[in-house]
Amino acid sequence: MKLARLLGITMLLLGRRRVGAQELAERFEVSVRTIYRDLEALYAAGVPVVSYPGLDGGYEILHTFRIDRQYLSMEELRSMLIALKGVQAAWSEQQLGRLLDKVGALLSRTEGGAEREKDAGQVVLDLNPWRGGKREKRMLEELGQALEQCRAIHMAYMNWEGKESEREIEPIGLVLRDMVWYLYGFCRLRQDYRTFRLNRIQRLEPLEERFERHAMTIEELDRRWESDGEQQLELRLLFHPSVRTRVRDEYPPQAIRQREDGWLEVACTRHKGYWLYSRLLSYGPRVKILDPPEVAQEMLRMAQDMVELYEDRS
Repeated sequence: MKLARLLGITMLLLGRRRVGAQELAERFEVSVRTIYRDLEALYAAGVPVVSYPGLDGGYEILHTFRIDRQYLSMEELRSMLIALKGVQAAWSEQQLGRLLDKVGALLSRTEGGAEREKDAGQVVLDLNPWRGGKREKRMLEELGQALEQCRAIHMAYMNWEGKESEREIEPIGLVLRDMVWYLYGFCRLRQDYRTFRLNRIQRLEPLEERFERHAMTIEELDRRWESDGEQQLELRLLFHPSVRTRVRDEYPPQAIRQREDGWLEVACTRHKGYWLYSRLLSYGPRVKILDPPEVAQEMLRMAQDMVELYEDRS
């Protein structure tokens, strides 16, 4: 613990011109007396810590002091800084703040690194959801602790149909995909592995009960679900030219073929389920399903249900 604190103090002093003992004590959650001892230990170890008295006093490390950064280039450090800032925005863990200090210090102390550090602020990786950011942050922190400690969780979960159920989950991991956070875990109710959208978790309660860590990984689950032929559909879709921009946002270039009449033909693989139909319905009359026929039939049935809904009002 002391070694980690000494490294943290060193990195913080490298990244800033002058820091007071009281600020260091508050940041590392120890007494000022402990900070004094730590600074003495650093000086004894050869780190040139200099003390400045007075109102603007504090501690600095001589500007000539360097830390070997041979394992990372400046571009790699800059990329790491951008990524860490994005993660910290979505997941407010104290350790991330300290790690940002360390990476920023390494970057700013290199030749030309201060400018590179400023450049890192010009590229923003924002992992926050459009809505419910604070709530999801709290959930991410609770789930992160449950993952680290192998604790089961109890939650109330609402599926896409709006039906709520009580679940006990053994968490495996957290995944951010298409700006949506997902919890991967073993569901005791279904006795199988499942994914859960965090924005559909109505209530979350970490349990005291611990479980043995699962051998199954997120990557293995993704491969298993992708290879499940019954859950996959090979689609051929035809889009009106007016939605060209949206189509190119949602589908890779190699999946899109523009016809002579301007319509866009898309070939892709998607999981079948409500999400697929809700996405296709959002295009309204500007998409036509060419294949498979059963998807076209289901879209027709849904459209007829909508017509009947409004006809009943007249």
